[in-house]
Amino acid sequence: MARMGKQYFGTDGIRGRTNAGVMTAATAMKVGMAAGTRFLRGDHRHRVVIGKDTRLSGYMLENAMVAGFTSVGMDVVLLGPMPTPAVALLTRELRADVGVMISASHNPYEDNGIKLFGPDGFKLSDADELAIEAMLGEDIALAASPEIGRARRIDDARGRYIHAVKGSLPENVRLDGLKIVVDCAHGAAYQVAPSAIWELGAEVLTIGVNPNGKNINDKCGSTHLDLVRETVVAGGADIGIALDGDADRLIVIDEQGAVVDGDQIMALLGTELAARGELRGGGVVATVMSNLGLERYLGGKGLALERTAVGDRHVLERMRGGGFNVGGEQSGHMILLDHATTGDGTVAALQVLAALVRSGKRASELLHLFDPVPQLLRNVRFAGGRPLDNARVRQAIADAEGQLNGRGRLVIRPSGTEPVIRVMAEGDDAAEVEAVVGAICDAVAEAAA
Repeated sequence: MARMGKQYFGTDGIRGRTNAGVMTAATAMKVGMAAGTRFLRGDHRHRVVIGKDTRLSGYMLENAMVAGFTSVGMDVVLLGPMPTPAVALLTRELRADVGVMISASHNPYEDNGIKLFGPDGFKLSDADELAIEAMLGEDIALAASPEIGRARRIDDARGRYIHAVKGSLPENVRLDGLKIVVDCAHGAAYQVAPSAIWELGAEVLTIGVNPNGKNINDKCGSTHLDLVRETVVAGGADIGIALDGDADRLIVIDEQGAVVDGDQIMALLGTELAARGELRGGGVVATVMSNLGLERYLGGKGLALERTAVGDRHVLERMRGGGFNVGGEQSGHMILLDHATTGDGTVAALQVLAALVRSGKRASELLHLFDPVPQLLRNVRFAGGRPLDNARVRQAIADAEGQLNGRGRLVIRPSGTEPVIRVMAEGDDAAEVEAVVGAICDAVAEAAA
């Protein structure tokens, strides 16, 4: 789904089914040419860093982007399979002009995507994305033959990232005595996340660490939690860590197998930092999807919950604008600006594990800080058109708002990454929440038929 009139870029870069629609090798090469041209600034030798997750199509798109960038005069540094936050980190560390992550995050393997980072390690601004989009329909000047770029692969990218994420903890923090299940979703962190946690002293049980190109996010990872929950309980582990395909998202499992979502993680990390006098901005930044229980909990601690539109880029923009250092999404994106420029599931996991060590408590005692208000989210897939403009859908939404009458919240929005309408409601009455969500979903499904 595009935004602000964009044809290619959605809420998190360019994403779609590979070899269908926009996500083809030809598009990837043209994006490389356009992004390379956009960041050919100054008279230094220009460089781009490219990472990817473990999807089969990553080979195709990586090679196409190398061709695009080198054709306009940029040198390319290839990282191989690495988490999205590692690309952001190494873009800065290698003094690159632009960074690229080839990933469709938590989507199935058939999809892929392209995320772009500026030289500061932050995702591109709307202005940069619009400028790159404009070039995709134009002829782009090629470099003169002597100025064509070179490509090389660096062998120590994993070690550099592991060193950086371990550095997010004080040197006296160790994880000795903890048994931790780490589910990497057969994705980009399948080597680095278990290694970083093991190097800090923990006993690590790994799942989702055998990618074959087609099993990324397949019944594992932060969006499919049955396997990690079963493994934690069966293995007698103290805690479970579930990442998504590009490892910018984290969900935690306590020792009893209960799920700890992004809202609970933000509550923990926000109040931990506040207690040490290290929380900036006077609170936490989250999206409209975060639970009302989080807002009430933070308010009881004298902290604010500032809400943004859905998407980690919106959270990040508000964090940077308001001087916050903790933000994220209920789905598990955790942005900790003291340590990273984008969501980093491994860094967030280490902060949770450090809190567990300091507390001396069991995960089930530490990580459930508030009772969530009953909340229900359903997705309705549609083939085309604009179901939310349908008169019956608009009436169903108006009826639901009238029924809730200030006793809850309603959020209806198109996904930024796939053709679905997301319908969310929350309130103190679970039956009422289910009723209003069901009515709206029925109306949307009829309009989309």
